[in-house]
Amino acid sequence: MNNNFFFYLSKISIQILWDFAYFPLWWYTVGFVRFLKNVASFLGEQWIIIGAGTWIKNLFTPMYGQSDFTGRAISFVVRIFQIIFRFIAFIFFVVLSVVAIVFWLAILPVVVYLIFVRIFN
Repeated sequence: MNNNFFFYLSKISIQILWDFAYFPLWWYTVGFVRFLKNVASFLGEQWIIIGAGTWIKNLFTPMYGQSDFTGRAISFVVRIFQIIFRFIAFIFFVVLSVVAIVFWLAILPVVVYLIFVRIFN
């Protein structure tokens, strides 16, 4: 009885129904946590790539070894502008990540709604 077509068809059908029922639960629990970890990793990589932390750390270090007042003042002003523009770039990536999170949360209900509208309209 275990080697017939209908036995395996019923097992496969039950598994497919379980997968359809479990998918929304997975989407908002395990899948969402994995997505948030990926977003955090992305933001960490962008922070390293932009290098704003290094610019902040070296804010009062004179550029090109010019330790006179003029060299220090120019270095300070240049680094302030660099830090400002790098923070603006990082804020862009943060906003992009927030949009991706909102998209993740909204896409499943939107798709389900569109499927029901298409079927029943």
